[in-house]
Amino acid sequence: MKFKKALTLVAALSLVISITACGSSNNGGNNGSANAPANQAENTGNTGTGNNASADSIVPEDGAELVIWESKEEKVFTDEIAKQFTEKYGVNVKIEEVAPTDQIGKLTQDGPSGLAADVLIVPHDHLGNAATSGLILPNDAFAEETTKNNTEASIQGATYDGLLYGYPRAAETMALYYNKSILPEAPKDFKDVLEFSKTFTDKSKNKYGIMWEVGNMYFNYPFIASNGGYLFGDNGTNPDDIGLASEGAIESLKVFQSLKAALPINSGDINPDIKRSLFNEGDVAMDINGPWELAGYKAALGDNLGLAPYPTINGKTAITFSGIKVWVVNSFTKYPNAAKLFANFASSKDAQLLLNEKVGAVPTNLEALESDQIKNDPYVSAFAEQAKNSQPMPSIPEMSNVWSPVNAAFPEIWNNNADPKQAMESAIKQIKDLNSGAAE
Repeated sequence: MKFKKALTLVAALSLVISITACGSSNNGGNNGSANAPANQAENTGNTGTGNNASADSIVPEDGAELVIWESKEEKVFTDEIAKQFTEKYGVNVKIEEVAPTDQIGKLTQDGPSGLAADVLIVPHDHLGNAATSGLILPNDAFAEETTKNNTEASIQGATYDGLLYGYPRAAETMALYYNKSILPEAPKDFKDVLEFSKTFTDKSKNKYGIMWEVGNMYFNYPFIASNGGYLFGDNGTNPDDIGLASEGAIESLKVFQSLKAALPINSGDINPDIKRSLFNEGDVAMDINGPWELAGYKAALGDNLGLAPYPTINGKTAITFSGIKVWVVNSFTKYPNAAKLFANFASSKDAQLLLNEKVGAVPTNLEALESDQIKNDPYVSAFAEQAKNSQPMPSIPEMSNVWSPVNAAFPEIWNNNADPKQAMESAIKQIKDLNSGAAE
């Protein structure tokens, strides 16, 4: 899922499971029972050796056939991986196009009637609602294998309330695009960004050393997290512990505030279209952005396009948000063994490298990340390198209460030179009020 677009959906996190107008899927499904399993243990499948199972110890159910939901953009991958799966296990697979952001809503509506996919994709920030609603089965059979083979951030994203549910398949984060005809090498630290911008930025000519959406917490998260700040404690699971105004976060936010010298315009004057146009025309030398801009920037700049990890902040490694796409198994499936086998097969090292080959996705599999295929791609390798220093966006329902207060605090700091500590303490109070219902 494209995080730039996903930000507008995050506020609706707590409502995902109640979606009932996502459309019918009567054109397929697992044709299972119209009733939910009496409890999940009864529908976990014959996994033989529990959490230590392997693909060789699980056998697909007799007559198993699977329906998989996949996005239109990445169906070219799933078509190929499904063909390989059928050749290996003799299980027929049907692919249906459903946007990842719509899949939990459709599962809520169609799962109990047996019309939903057996295996689907969940953006990790929707995982909590799916799990607490009993819509998906835990990744029990392959938990040890999955945990060992993937990045810590992806496992965190695939886990809810201490239980692994997902099978990670790709990561998404942000990095620094730069124009090599202006900057032969990317700045390593924001001090270098400021130094370069002294010679390039000219507001009267609409030229800026760097530009990003300075009012958007998604792109600004490193100025919170890189020096010990955080949204919620206990790896994003404790809504009572909010670390936006920690001493380290305030130090980094002062760096954020200082960067207005490189970008002397207000946050409201920056939007993706303006930024994209200026970068493509060479009037912005650097842009902090995600992989969704890669194809367009390559077309505009060709070999002059560079990509590097997010600059360090006072020498501290930048910690960005990561989005993790995970496969999950529908708890209503008639074929849990076959479904788990597919989810594991389609998230393996080879599968993730195939996904990268087909659509440029960044793997979460540790061996895939170290492969020549990834290391020799200057663009994917930059995102992959940054992904190693990223944190999954918290998936608890209280996350929906964070965006508005914090996205109001950043413009105050940037536009009005507000004290970062006071701005973030105000945001914390608003978040706590929203969490407690006091703001209603």
